Amino acid sequence: MNNAIGRAGHAVGQLVLDGLAAIGAFAIMVADMIRGLGEWRVWLPRTFDEAWSIGVGSLFIVIVIASFTGAVTALQAGYQFTGNVPVYVVGSLVTESVVLELGPVLVGLILAGRIGARYAAELGTMRVTEQIDALESLGRSPSSYLLIPRVLACLLMIPVLVVFADLIAVGSGWIASKSTIGISNQDFTYGSRAYWHPFDGWYSIIKAFFFAGAIALVSCYRGFNTRHGAEGVGRSTTGAVVTSSVLILLLDTVLAKLLLTQ
Repeated sequence: MNNAIGRAGHAVGQLVLDGLAAIGAFAIMVADMIRGLGEWRVWLPRTFDEAWSIGVGSLFIVIVIASFTGAVTALQAGYQFTGNVPVYVVGSLVTESVVLELGPVLVGLILAGRIGARYAAELGTMRVTEQIDALESLGRSPSSYLLIPRVLACLLMIPVLVVFADLIAVGSGWIASKSTIGISNQDFTYGSRAYWHPFDGWYSIIKAFFFAGAIALVSCYRGFNTRHGAEGVGRSTTGAVVTSSVLILLLDTVLAKLLLTQ
């Protein structure tokens, strides 16, 4: 009995120490990034390259996700509410559901898999092959060369992709509504405006910005601190995707509580 209690206490203590060590390593990484902002000639051109890669590389999957999201939302709204409420409510449901929730969350989760996995794998491979160590030995800041461009590119491009996804999803929902329940353009437009608040668009962008920060920082941290060779790269990649996805859902709840609750 005493041995079991001792092992349990040891496991809990080790978990706490590992958590504190992770927090410390993350804080050191962020501090290094802040110090590296002064080397703008290094990170600025790399930021544009990363932003182009994120935007163009993710455009197709964002279009696909947004198109099906808007269409399915419209079909389900039409199925549930046709005959019971005015038909223009479908326009309101599609617009508000996409802009407030489905657009930023689904795009964030998809990009957590695409961008988060890529960043963690790239940085993890560079760490285990000692490329990052080589940069440090040459007196170069890995933060300026590797971390800052990736984080800034995510903060710039993911909100843009979310806005684009919102527009595509509302448009596909409009088309699906017209083809299935016969809603007119006037009814859909009226419904979209009936319950629209000016803050709704900003709320979607704010969520996208926080999601982008979670994806970029978590994936860079996991990749930058990879250990134990190829196996460690795999663990870092998986951990980056899982952790950033959970953070996106947590941030979604917290931001809704802080920004939408009156």
